[in-house]
Amino acid sequence: MVSEIVTCVILMLVGIAFLVIVLVCLVERGSGNTQESAERTTLIQRSSNMSEDDVKNLPWYDYQEDVEKGVECAVCLEGFKPGDKCRLLPNCRHTFHANCIDSWLIKTAVCPVCRTYVDTINVQN
Repeated sequence: MVSEIVTCVILMLVGIAFLVIVLVCLVERGSGNTQESAERTTLIQRSSNMSEDDVKNLPWYDYQEDVEKGVECAVCLEGFKPGDKCRLLPNCRHTFHANCIDSWLIKTAVCPVCRTYVDTINVQN
């Protein structure tokens, strides 16, 4: 009878020790993601929108049909016509009507085609 009680107490202590180890591992694992979580939050904040000044500094050009055939704006889904003012996103190089992408970027600073962050640092027009 005494040996059964001792065995039961030992098993309980082993179980408690196991639970403590699991809890410590979970806490350490959660605290290790602090930097990753901060980076993710920063990216979300950066990609939330752009100022009108930043948008206006993005490169633009007048569309020429002989250079690009069969291309359409992914925002309004209309084809480009010669003389349309188009904007080229610097990171991914996707092209849109300037008015369409300007409205888009003021709401969210990512490309509507590939979701790449539109970086305005070091942009030359």
